[in-house]
Amino acid sequence: FTDGQAAFERKLFVIRKRIENLILDLKISDPANFYITSMSSRTIIYKGMLLANEVGAYFPDLLDQTCESALALVHQRFSTNTFPSWDLAHPFRMIAHNGEINTVRGNENWITARHEKMQSILLGDDLDKLWPLIPEGQSDSASFDNCLELLVAGGYSLPHAMMMLIPEAWSGNPLMNEERKAFYEYHAALMEPWDGPAAVAFTDGQMIGATLDRNGLRPARYLMTDEGVVMMASEMGVLKFPEEKIVKKWRLEPGKMLLIDLQAGRIIDDGEVKKLLASAKPYEKWIKQSRFLLSDIKNSKSNKFNLQESLLDMQQAFGFTQEDINFIIKPMIDAGQEPSGSMGNDAALPVLSNKPKMLYNYFKQLFAQVTNPPIDPIREELVMSLVTFIGPRPNLLGIEEDNPPKRLEANQPVLTIEELEKLKNIENLTNKQFKSILLDTTYTVGNDETDGQALERAVSRICDEANKSVRDGYNIIILSDRLSDNKRQAIPALLACSATHQYLVKAGNRTNTGLVIDTGSAREVHHFALLAGYGAEAVCPWLTFETIHSLTNDFGSAQEKFIKAIGKGLYKVMSKMGISTYQSYCGAQIFEAVGLNQIFVDKYFKGTATNI
Repeated sequence: FTDGQAAFERKLFVIRKRIENLILDLKISDPANFYITSMSSRTIIYKGMLLANEVGAYFPDLLDQTCESALALVHQRFSTNTFPSWDLAHPFRMIAHNGEINTVRGNENWITARHEKMQSILLGDDLDKLWPLIPEGQSDSASFDNCLELLVAGGYSLPHAMMMLIPEAWSGNPLMNEERKAFYEYHAALMEPWDGPAAVAFTDGQMIGATLDRNGLRPARYLMTDEGVVMMASEMGVLKFPEEKIVKKWRLEPGKMLLIDLQAGRIIDDGEVKKLLASAKPYEKWIKQSRFLLSDIKNSKSNKFNLQESLLDMQQAFGFTQEDINFIIKPMIDAGQEPSGSMGNDAALPVLSNKPKMLYNYFKQLFAQVTNPPIDPIREELVMSLVTFIGPRPNLLGIEEDNPPKRLEANQPVLTIEELEKLKNIENLTNKQFKSILLDTTYTVGNDETDGQALERAVSRICDEANKSVRDGYNIIILSDRLSDNKRQAIPALLACSATHQYLVKAGNRTNTGLVIDTGSAREVHHFALLAGYGAEAVCPWLTFETIHSLTNDFGSAQEKFIKAIGKGLYKVMSKMGISTYQSYCGAQIFEAVGLNQIFVDKYFKGTATNI
């Protein structure tokens, strides 16, 4: 295919998106009544709500002897968790997908957040015509397909884009060579993984291939014949070939890719395609130039801080109970893992209780639906990662840029008091590469307002201050409630975190900054999971550390065990959804609210399921 045809494909993509978005604006009762199935100079797509044996009768052109193709990508789907509809039928424009993408809500949010910062040499002014790139209410497969189309239109090759969207497990893999690891680490800051059990077949008419998620939780087997035919399917035996003609049978392995280049007329091995892409640019050199590891940064400033009130007063202000201390915190600092309890939680739902409850307790973790196997976080630690990037994200479509933006990396998201102090002083410690601002999330109630009105005013103030800070060049925002005392109360950390994250996403500034929560309220795994799910790249539980100080003479060891316990707990929570990385869990909102006002949820926790 010539460059001219690639440019023509881009124009067709832009035209199709403009038409689709104009139709969306009409607010038709069922937008699925309108669907452009195929609009490409390279591929033709056939869709139908029918059985496999009816395809020939339905599309007579496929039976025509003059209809020839070097490739065919076929997907038959039994609708399990959605009612069948034209727009949900596979295949999509570039992919067919077997599995589930569990981080899709977060992936969509981050794509929206990147919009303002995104620029493309190839798409130019056409880029703005593509939004909304991912319309509301689509399936996970359709959303993934939209994102893949954008990356390919923006200049990435098809295998390159797939390696960004579904990367191998790289951070804890001692067997991966440094060049390939550097490729994945470089792109990790550009795009979080679209995570979940998935086998994805893809084509642009020029190449056809398939890739498997890092856990290999979906089957994909292939064979090759001596006549140059390659057949891949979820099971062998889908198409019959004489045994004597078969030269190879194998399976797609976790994180691996099978790729056929029809122009070159050959199969490109997983090792070869990844070596070509990993060596195309000096990723290793760029990483060394641009990466700051939080653990390696030295800070000479004092790390001590004084509580505004006595420890007991602060614990009561942040809702600590004797049970929290004796049955949650103490076992963590003794054993380095969450305490085990009996099955189930028989405490009254907060909405039905007449006792004041933490905002965290109004949210329940969602579990994987349909056919999703959970990951075993203990035995499959290799594929899981708590690595988090704090700070701005680079231009997703800056494929020609060769001056890598600076990145601040932490190997896990629970920050110590010392690490938070480093972030406060980050401008001096990184030679002005990063600039942080601390926003106070405490508030007072005025004489003429109720507590609810004062809280709403305080949240609005924090959102405005955060947005102004980004415009003023601050690329790390720390929301802190340490100034809480007998006159000032703290905005619930989860509310401050989600409201700020979503406000910045809407304003188009979220990818220009990192969001760190410094709170007295977080003390158990559920709290950290919620803060992560609503956008926190890192959390410092300062009051929990002060509490641990009062419980032990060996604070260093106890703190280490607490952080280890929270990390293990986060692995466990993520694994129940089939999610492997903190990066893709961050902002993914995999929770439902139980008993919170719908207007409140829509304003501060948009996109959260609430069935009341």
